[in-house]
Parts: sequence; structure tokens; C-alpha cells
Amino acid sequence: MAEQEQPIRRRVALKVIKPGMDTKQVIARFEAERQAVSMMDHPNIARVLDAGATEAGRPYFVMELVRGIRITEYCDQNKLSTRDRLELFTKVVQAVQHAHQKGIIHRDIKPSNVLVTLHDGVPVPKVIDFGIAKALGQKLTDKTLFTQFEQFIGTPAYTSPEQAEMSGLDIDTRSDIYSLGVLLYELLVGNTPFDSKELMHSGLDEMRRMIREQEPARPSTRLSTMHQGEGTTTAQHRRASVPELIHLLKGDLDWIVMKCLEKDRTRRYDTANGLGSDIEHYLGNEPVTARPPSRLYRVGKLVRRNKLAFAASTAVSLALAIGIVVSTWQAARARQAEKAAQAEKESAEAVLNFFREHILAAGRPEELEGGLGRNVTLRKAIDSAESQIGRTFKDRPLVEALIRYTLGTSYRLLGEESLAFAAIGAGAGAAAV
Repeated sequence: MAEQEQPIRRRVALKVIKPGMDTKQVIARFEAERQAVSMMDHPNIARVLDAGATEAGRPYFVMELVRGIRITEYCDQNKLSTRDRLELFTKVVQAVQHAHQKGIIHRDIKPSNVLVTLHDGVPVPKVIDFGIAKALGQKLTDKTLFTQFEQFIGTPAYTSPEQAEMSGLDIDTRSDIYSLGVLLYELLVGNTPFDSKELMHSGLDEMRRMIREQEPARPSTRLSTMHQGEGTTTAQHRRASVPELIHLLKGDLDWIVMKCLEKDRTRRYDTANGLGSDIEHYLGNEPVTARPPSRLYRVGKLVRRNKLAFAASTAVSLALAIGIVVSTWQAARARQAEKAAQAEKESAEAVLNFFREHILAAGRPEELEGGLGRNVTLRKAIDSAESQIGRTFKDRPLVEALIRYTLGTSYRLLGEESLAFAAIGAGAGAAAV
């Protein structure tokens, strides 16, 4: 749509469609803008003063003349501090809130549509160009729709993920919250979250994918990764050094911006007022409602952004986990087998030592410990040894059971069946403890 601006007493501007440009789409857009702006009355929104049609039948409307420059240019030219930029930005937020209360979604908030003019030396931002605005619950025009299927609506660098989706998803006021977040990002660090040229040269599908899926860097991170000269210039435009500006952005301002830029619109500010209140809280050194997302949420977003890589890494991790479990199990079995073998060895040594010390060595002279004399019988040696078992192996029941079973076998060989049963029974009792 071509437009002419003709200042009338330097206070109003005339917008009229040029001959040859009066297609149904252009007329519909023109009418939608006229109706949208005429519904609003806010000091930070350019007002419609009159409307009608020329003698040739071409529609026109007369609106407030805004003699100003882009908000980003104004802030840089006047080297406004971060605080001054935020105070100016809150007025833009208030204007957008007013539009939302009137049921109007701007859908194209960007620096060229937010001009700053001076009233008695005081900077006043004015939101303009509601040409692609959308009304909530009503139609702005009965003319032929100008938003055709698969037509990209808005400016890519400032367009919300749901607006870039073009899937029929209903666009609500949170789309403007996203665009306000991009504008705030640019006011703070001098760049948009996604480079405009890169988006335009990437092709429609890739551009939409980047907007929908790619996570932008936090403002403080973006500033810290700039080339030295660019970072210095950005900081000087805000009357600060690079380290000072990074420190200023970290924390609350980072989180306020990133809350606006959430891909999931349910995690953004619900209203422009919510955003404005958080900025006012920040300026007043009060707690802000923006909070870092939970670790689970960050992991979920990481998985969604890198589905293929995550699936591959999951498969590798699962294979490694299975390998570790199998190796651990085998190692545990080996340790258990080694431990069992060691226990058996110790038990055998204990049994052997007991028989050597209390039975085989029983023929020692009586004056020596455990000696029963040279004429001792096997039966007597066994009887003497059996009385020592409980005291010697009171803390090793399995060894005690093994020795008593062996002595029981010896009694049986000696024909002492009752003693054999008693010894074997005592061994079973020891093993059950």
C-alpha cells in the first residue's frame, strides 16, 4: 500500500490510497487500520481525527502527525541510560495495553512503528501503523480479507512463534507481548534476538523454524559475546562500560526479557500490564515476577529442540547403561565367587587346624597343652576335642557345624551310633543359627 503524508498546519497527516493501488486487499487493509486506530484514545497512540472518501471515491483518513524518529534511534542518539530506556519503554507498553483493552492486537510492533517525538522537550513515544492489526471478537472491515493463506504477516525479527506458524492457531494479545520483548531486547543490547538479514536470507521455512524452535541468547550473554568494538559502542550509547552493562542486565532484566520471548505463550506475561509492572518493580528495586524456568522445563525444551540428537544419545546412553549393568553384575558375581572360595578355604583351614591341634596332637605328653599322653585312644581324643568345639568356634557356626558333622562321622566309624547322631544333630543346630 502506498501512502502520502501531507502535513496540515504541521499537526495532522492525510493517508490516502494512490491511483492504481486500490486493490481489494489494499482497501481492506487501509479500512482495517482506520477502524483500529479510531477505536483508541491514548496519548501514546497516534489518533485518527477524520475519515472519508475523496471525490474520486478513494478512502482517506486524517490522523495525528507524528514528527519523530524510531525509538531505538532516539535512545542511541541521545545516549539514554538503561533506566531512561526502560521508563520510555513502559509508555509503549501502556499504549499496547490500551489497544488490547479495546480488543486490538497490533501484530507488527517494531522500532519503525514506535516513533518518539518531543512535547515541550519531553520525549513521547507514539505507536503507529495498525495496518495488520487484528480485532478480538469482531471484524475491522467487511472488505475482502488481505491476510491470505500462507502469507507471512508481520516483520520476521519481531514475529512471535505462533504468528510465524501460520497453522490457523488463534493469535492473541500474547503475540504482542513477544514483539514487545524483542523491542526491549533491542533497546537493551542494540540487536534483535535473531538477526534480521539472516532470517530474510534463510528462506520462509527455515525462517519459521528458527522463530519457532531456536532459543535466543539472554541479553547479557548476547552483549558479552559481541565483538569488542560493537560491545563498546553499545555500552557507550547507554552511558556505561561493557562490564557495567553486563552486570546490569544479568538477573532481573534478563529474566523479564526472556519471559516475553518464551516459545510457549502460556509462559509469557499474560498481559502488557504484567510486563509493565515487572519493569516498574525493577526500577523500584522490588522483586519481579519473572523467574527462571525449572530444570525439568529446560530439559524438556532441550529435548524438543534436539529430538534426533537426543534420540541418538539416549540409545548410546542406554547401551552404555546396559553394558555397565552387565559388567557390574559379572564383577559382583566374580567377587561373590572369590569371597565364597576364600570362606571355604578359611573353613577348611580351621577344620584342619582343629583336628591337628585337638585330635592328632592329643598324643602329646599330658604336661603339654592339649596333651593326653602317648597311650590315648582315638575315642578319648575325639571326646576331648568335642568339648572344645563350642568355645573355639562360638562366632563361626558354619565351621562348628562342619567339625561336628566330621566328628559324628568318626563316631559312626567307631560304632558309636548314638554319639554320632548327637554330634551330627548338634552340627545341624549350629548351622541353623
